[in-house]
Parts: sequence; C-alpha cells; structure tokens
Amino acid sequence: MTLVMGIVNVTPDSFSDGGRYARADAAIAHGLQLLADGADMLDVGGESTRPGAERVDPAVERDRVLPVVSALADAGAVVSIDTMNAETAAAAVAAGARIVNDVSGGLADDGMFAAVAGSQAELAIGHWRGHSTDMYARADYADVAGEVLAELAARVDAAESAGIPRERLIVDPGIGFGKRGDQNWMLLSHLPQVVGLGVRVLVGTSRKRFLAEALAPGAEADGVDERRRDLATAVTSALASADGAWAVRVHDVTATRDALAVARAWREGAAP
Repeated sequence: MTLVMGIVNVTPDSFSDGGRYARADAAIAHGLQLLADGADMLDVGGESTRPGAERVDPAVERDRVLPVVSALADAGAVVSIDTMNAETAAAAVAAGARIVNDVSGGLADDGMFAAVAGSQAELAIGHWRGHSTDMYARADYADVAGEVLAELAARVDAAESAGIPRERLIVDPGIGFGKRGDQNWMLLSHLPQVVGLGVRVLVGTSRKRFLAEALAPGAEADGVDERRRDLATAVTSALASADGAWAVRVHDVTATRDALAVARAWREGAAP
C-alpha cells in the first residue's frame, strides 16, 4: 500500500504555502492536522526549493525546523527532515526524525551520506542537477527517463559505498527539479523503470506547475488554483501508486488518501 507523506513547510517563501506555517506553533498544529487527515509521515522543511529560491543559512534552517521535528516526533509522528545540509540532517535525526529527504541526493553537501550512515535514519535520494536559482538551465536531456535512471542509480551506488545499506535508501525522480513541463510527464510515464531500480520510490508532484500546465494553456496555468492542483495531485498520486510508488509527498493529505482508496477498490474489486 502506498504511503502518504504530508508536507510541513516551515518557511516564509515556499511556492505554495510559504508563510502559512512559518511559526513553529503553526507548523506543529499543521503537522498534527495532517496526521489526523491520515498522513503516514510528515516531511518538515526549513528551506524552500521552489524555482529561483535563494539558499538559507543552515543555522536559520535549524532554528526553523528543530522545534517542529521534536514536537511532532514526541507526538508519535514518523518525521522526515527535508534538507540538503548534513548538519541540519544530523541535528534533526537527533531531535527525532527517522528519514532524511535530500532533494539533491547528497550532491549539495558532500557530508550528507556520512552523516546519515552514522545514524539509523533512512535516506531519500532526489534526482537533482543544481540549485533552485538555475535548475532550469540544466534541464537539457536527450532521454530524460534514461538519464534520470542512470543518475539515480549512480547516487544509490555512492550512498551504499558510503555505508548506507540499500534497505535504508529511497529514491525520488525529482519531478519539477531541473525538468520542464513535458519532461516531467515523460519521466512519470517511465515510473515502473524507476521502481525497477529495486529501491523504494517516493514521488512528489504536489501543486507543481506542470500539473497546472496540463489543465490550462500557457500563461493561464498561473491562474489554476490550489483546489484544482490538489485534485491533479491526487490523480497523479493514484497513478504513481498503481506503478509501484512506495510513497507520495503531498500538501492535501485528504484528497490523496481518498484517491488512493478509490484506486485500490478499483484494483481489488472491493472497498478497502
């Protein structure tokens, strides 16, 4: 059964909900609500990775996330820390996080693999070609699915060589990271091959622009609201589940849980 990872952005500038949960108390309350909505785990992040976002000082990042990680872990949540910084990852694991979600796959901080290897945490390795400020300049692929598969496989090998067992690894094809509209759809159409790498697969499409572009042409995509983006996210999450995704990362847990339940009933010929 595909798991649902709820997003807790403790940032002022995330592309969808930046500022809404920037205070620790608001972020903790939001995380608890996502758990009540049915989230299996919570991904807490203190640095936006939206296109064009500037880097955040690691000390500021830690100040944002550690109280939230600690409180949610104490409440019984399975907490993931969304960070590209090894020191933040280590501090969050010490505060109770069980998963490190590094969208850069260890490329942004060469100390990341060592930091995770020395803990019992799991590591989600994202496909990444560069920071948010210029990620689209690197969206040059002759074969997006083949290149992403090869680059992810290389990062998995590097993580294993650094001492992280394969059973503690997760891969994320990095939808929207250094990939333009149709490149994301092409990659998603090859999701079974990503699953074929033999590592758990996390898919994050939530509210991303390529979904809006499928619903409205050109500049009109900017006018596609959260409600419609959440519906599109739920559909892509159900399709990812059918193709073998281990988990999906979403803002709207309820819509995605509903879509997964309906898709499961369809496959099994009975209500879950």
